Amino acid sequence: MSDQNPCFIPFAKDVSGIDLPDRFTFPFYYTPHPLCLLASAQLQEVIVSMDWKHDFGVETPDSDTAIGKMFGVLVVQTNQGNLGFLAAFSGKVADENLHHPFVPPVFNMLDKDGFFKREEAVISELNNRIDHLLGAAEYINTTRRLAEAKRVSESELTQLRKEVKKRKLDRKLKRTEAAQTLSLPEIEVLEANLVKESLDDQFNYKRSAKKWRLEINELESKHALFVDSLNRLKEERKSRSGALQKELFDCYKFLNANGKEENVLDIFEVAHKRVPPTGAGECAAPKLLQYAYLNQLKPIAMAEFWWGASDKSEVRKQGQFYPACRGKCEPILNHMLQGLMVDPNPIFSKLAEEKEIEILFEDAHLLVINKPQNLLTIPGKEIEDSVLTRIGRKYPEASGPLVVHRLDMSTSGILLIAKTKEVHKALQQQFENRTVRKRYTALLDGELFKDNGTVDLPLRVDFHDRPRQLVCFEHGKPSTTYWELVGTEKHGTRVRFSPITGRTHQLRMHAAHHLGLSAPIVGDELYGKQGARLHLHADQITFVHPLSGHEMTIESQVPF
Repeated sequence: MSDQNPCFIPFAKDVSGIDLPDRFTFPFYYTPHPLCLLASAQLQEVIVSMDWKHDFGVETPDSDTAIGKMFGVLVVQTNQGNLGFLAAFSGKVADENLHHPFVPPVFNMLDKDGFFKREEAVISELNNRIDHLLGAAEYINTTRRLAEAKRVSESELTQLRKEVKKRKLDRKLKRTEAAQTLSLPEIEVLEANLVKESLDDQFNYKRSAKKWRLEINELESKHALFVDSLNRLKEERKSRSGALQKELFDCYKFLNANGKEENVLDIFEVAHKRVPPTGAGECAAPKLLQYAYLNQLKPIAMAEFWWGASDKSEVRKQGQFYPACRGKCEPILNHMLQGLMVDPNPIFSKLAEEKEIEILFEDAHLLVINKPQNLLTIPGKEIEDSVLTRIGRKYPEASGPLVVHRLDMSTSGILLIAKTKEVHKALQQQFENRTVRKRYTALLDGELFKDNGTVDLPLRVDFHDRPRQLVCFEHGKPSTTYWELVGTEKHGTRVRFSPITGRTHQLRMHAAHHLGLSAPIVGDELYGKQGARLHLHADQITFVHPLSGHEMTIESQVPF
């Protein structure tokens, strides 16, 4: 380690023959520089040698205590021209965020004498008091009795109302019959009895209603005492938690290469007009850059890799490199990278601007096209070129919304295009009724041990790292895919997917997730490894022509 910079790690191997990059790494889409590969390999040896008192799940990925972590390396150069690297991990490990030789956090919220731990103890005590009240026998009993009283009273009073209504109809019938068979004096006697019966019914119903109202009011008063106490405690907890979070964010201040410092609240306010998510600033990348700037170390290149078991909801592979997360890190890193020459976003260099859209079928009502890889279906925030804009220019007279369904930018293959609103509505109805049959061919990075099967995993967006998806059995939308093995090839396993539902990244997640096929699609930079292209192609679609009523099957040649 350097005497001046205790977290500076010299390279164990000679790196004099490796050229430095011209620009710094674009952190959200990159191929690790050779120096980063060497630094990561060296760091992994350090990780293995350390006594962490933390179960990463490397050997036991299915352990209930296994928690994998994202690690990062930042290749840096000293003022004397010496090359080395810094290392960091996201969040904390073994309930600690200070582990030599890793860089320290931007702010040490775990300092036992700091304001965060003191206020955290107060909030923890509030949680205990809330839990104690919720678990109190008297509160539970009062809540149960109140619910039962409301249920029984409603049932009893409903039955009484039915009986009163029935007797009212009976009295009406008696009056009708009496008018035809009884004398006037007899009718007067009958009417007096019927009026008395009506008054008795009203009195009995009101008495029962009053009895239940008094009982329920008494129970509600007792219950309200508990609820008021709970609400006061919860309101205090909310107020303290909000104030603590704000005070905490005020302590997270980040430099950039120009020497300008901004706190995380201001960064997110400028970028997204919202409060930063919990944990913003605790990821590896901001820690690394902050330490480099504070210690006059020049950032050269950066990479992040996963170590240990994957979280059950997402796709993480041991030792594999991943981009920085966008939800927490993008606004911070956009600030921190100002003043550095950074690689351009490689996604722009992959755009299919020179590739023509192939028309597979066309008539006066619709088109079936073959979308090139790396062309958006509809325009994005930063990219205008898309199927929609191109088709719109080619068919300016078309009245329909044109695009009936979508494909990921990286996915190539068949798309349906409607020329009129009526055809668009009819085709969309077929998709909603799931009568459209789609087939995809993919090349998987892994081996399958069955010939076919069905993957059924609910998906939702990762709010902190869009557009990545997560498996979520609580809030995820149902998603089902039938698959069949085509064969094993030199570069992977060829399969055909027939999606039953059409969720975002459904096939990519169902292929990569360990509860799915556990074999990511070749070239999938989000859930697998980067490659020349995502090897996923929509090669067949079957639908009913809205005008002719004929079933049509259109196919497209797989380009890989």
